Amino acid sequence: MSAHTESLLKYDTPVSVGKSTVRKSGKGRPFKVSQHQPTDFPVPPPPKTKSASPEDEEILNVIFPPREWMEGTQLWIQRASSTPSTRADVVNLEEALDRKLQQRRALETGICPIRRELYSQCFDELIRQVTINCAERGLLLLRVRDEIHMTIAAYQKLYESSVVFGMRKALQGEQDKVDMRQRIDDLEKEKQELTMQLNEQKAERVANEKRNDEKLDAQEKRHMEQIHFLKKTNQQLKAQLEGMVLPKK
Repeated sequence: MSAHTESLLKYDTPVSVGKSTVRKSGKGRPFKVSQHQPTDFPVPPPPKTKSASPEDEEILNVIFPPREWMEGTQLWIQRASSTPSTRADVVNLEEALDRKLQQRRALETGICPIRRELYSQCFDELIRQVTINCAERGLLLLRVRDEIHMTIAAYQKLYESSVVFGMRKALQGEQDKVDMRQRIDDLEKEKQELTMQLNEQKAERVANEKRNDEKLDAQEKRHMEQIHFLKKTNQQLKAQLEGMVLPKK
């Protein structure tokens, strides 16, 4: 038989149910169940120990369903132990918990799946021990355990959703950063183009002002020449007029 996963929850010795014995015989016996021990020679059954009542065993099987697995053609079943626990068993459970925490290198603080798994197994074993002595108390502890599991699952789902939300926001922030950088590059290019246009307009304005100044200078020069010519003509005409007027006296 392949080694099954070890657990702090105490189980009975596995029993095998052969496929060849699944068929009912003429007497109506449904299964042939044997203890998981070598079959080379007959072995006497282990001594019976004081166990829980059939009702408590039924409740125990409901709380902790039997483990089943296949090995070849053999179906193996392992039920949670119904043997009452002693003070020594509780001490051994605590020691086993500490030992497994060290062996599996569980974290002492913070979120640690290994530590959570081992403490969950330890809590299941305590529920098993309590259920054997008082089924009602065990069922109440089962409600407490399920409520804890639901609360942890809710926090885990909230954590996962927050991680997804954070990653989405981070990706969105990176995309916004890329878009912003592209926007900055576009604005820089637009700024350079506007600066070039401004420089061209400034140069054009300077050229226009220079042309206007030259044009004004030329116009003023022509005006001065015309004024000088008109003054000279006026003097000549005045002189001729005076020459024509004076002899008549």
